[in-house]
Amino acid sequence: MKDIGQKRNEVVITFEENLKLRRLSQAGQQLIQVEERLFGRDTENKEKGSRKEEVEKLKTDYEALLDQMRLAVEASLCAGPEDLEALRAAVSSMQQEERQDERWREEPGAEAPAWRPRRCRQSHDTLLQSMVEGRMSNTEEVSGGDNLSSSLKRDLCKMGLRVKEDLLKVARDVKRCYPKEIDICNMYATLYHQAFSAHLKEITDFGLDVEDCIYLLSWVNDYYPNDILKHKELAEEINCESLKALLPEEVARPLEEQYLSHKEMKVKTWVSAALKKEEASWLSGAMPELRDKHYISSIAIDVIQLIDAAVREASTILGELSKARSIMCQLKSFLMSYKRCLGEFMKGKRGNTKAVIKANLTSIEQFRDYIVRKADLFSEEMKSHCLSVVTDMEDSCYLYLSRVIHEDLKPRYRKLGTQAWLTGNSLVLMEVLEGVKSHTEACKDLKTSCFEELLGRLHTEVTVEYVKRLLKRKLRLKDRVQQETAAKLLCEDNTRLHTFFTEEGSKQEWLGAIIPKIAEVLKVQDPGFIQLEVVTLARDYPDLSECHVSALLYLKYHLYTSDIKRIKESLRENRQPVGSDSSRIFFSRVTVKSKIM
Repeated sequence: MKDIGQKRNEVVITFEENLKLRRLSQAGQQLIQVEERLFGRDTENKEKGSRKEEVEKLKTDYEALLDQMRLAVEASLCAGPEDLEALRAAVSSMQQEERQDERWREEPGAEAPAWRPRRCRQSHDTLLQSMVEGRMSNTEEVSGGDNLSSSLKRDLCKMGLRVKEDLLKVARDVKRCYPKEIDICNMYATLYHQAFSAHLKEITDFGLDVEDCIYLLSWVNDYYPNDILKHKELAEEINCESLKALLPEEVARPLEEQYLSHKEMKVKTWVSAALKKEEASWLSGAMPELRDKHYISSIAIDVIQLIDAAVREASTILGELSKARSIMCQLKSFLMSYKRCLGEFMKGKRGNTKAVIKANLTSIEQFRDYIVRKADLFSEEMKSHCLSVVTDMEDSCYLYLSRVIHEDLKPRYRKLGTQAWLTGNSLVLMEVLEGVKSHTEACKDLKTSCFEELLGRLHTEVTVEYVKRLLKRKLRLKDRVQQETAAKLLCEDNTRLHTFFTEEGSKQEWLGAIIPKIAEVLKVQDPGFIQLEVVTLARDYPDLSECHVSALLYLKYHLYTSDIKRIKESLRENRQPVGSDSSRIFFSRVTVKSKIM
């Protein structure tokens, strides 16, 4: 009895009251019930002719409902709690209307109301597009960007902030009012993306100055994708892969070229100024800075920082590291100018020349490290060219330092490979090494890695000079005793020479095997074994020529012409191509005079 009493006391809420309370889902359901009664498929309930007034009222009520649904959707991006509840009801009513459309489609023979299909979802989507376009065209009230230097920057900033604020509103609040299958976050993201893109294309039609161009590209490739689409609250809601480029290629490319041209010119100006300042310091006679007892130059650090910062900025503004590669052309141009200036400076005779060269070897090494470490910034061709220029500079600087040493050692070198060397045991080589030591001590103000490189080069050059003097045909070993004595002396000299340089800092361990292999050729007596040793030597060092072999065999007085001919023929038959991975280039540095034996 109590339940019956409660039912009697229930108040029936009319359509108008539901509409006023913004209970749009309930209001819509009431209209669907009336529609079913007036147009339903139950023939007993059909009263279409006599209910004309009811049909007109139903049509009017539907229009009132749709107006409220539209208002709820229009208010969604500024909605408070009550507005969000109305939006949720509007979306629910929209889904009811979509289901009702479907019901009428399933009965093709039935006489549907004139307003069916209602297509509320289509109207909803069109309304969202209109809302977004309107909000993107009216951004005056958006807070931010007022202090930017141009009206274009201010407008662009406000549009970008509008996109961000509205998408965050959708993700935080509006999303909860829609069912998952509608995917409202991606719908709004697509609409804002399209509207933003359209406005950007309009802006570019009038041409931009450099600063505005940079700001626009920053929004396209940095602020929009990183600060908005990848915002922590939006990243999981928005499918970025489904969005097209904010600016089409034909619009973006001229802007990118405008920016790159401007940036490359600025970089060129910066690095040119840095080189002029450095060169002026050299020419003034000033000594470079000593730090930790080593000469240093700041030119590489200054230029690398300038170029690297420019590339990082460009890759951010352009959105891709590959597009910033053209800036590296300025490093290529700089290195060529640097090489020319340093080469001209080394031609002069100034008191600071050696110190300047030592300081610049540090910078040249830093440039090499940068090019290798940042290989992804270079095309293969440009990387190869830059490394080639750096190598040329290194060779010139080390050659300048080593030439002074070799000039001083010439009188000592002359005794090598002579009768005085053969009878003087290791005294001749000791004199050479003492001379090298006196010069290398004066090079300890080189950076450690550069000092080791210099030692490695000197190690190679002294070894080459030693072998070259041996092959000058100033000595003939007439018998087994002399040949074995020479072979023993070669091995002793090699131990002293190799030990000296490796202890000083040379890393050229491979050089230690060359002289002992030559000693083996001198030591063996049988022509067949000599032939085997020569072939082995040529296998290990494919740049060994017939001229080298002739000069080497000239030392062995007892060999017949026929023996020498067979050895050379065997050499030709067993020679490996020069430049194979296993080879070490050595004998091509040893110049010998061609002479028929």
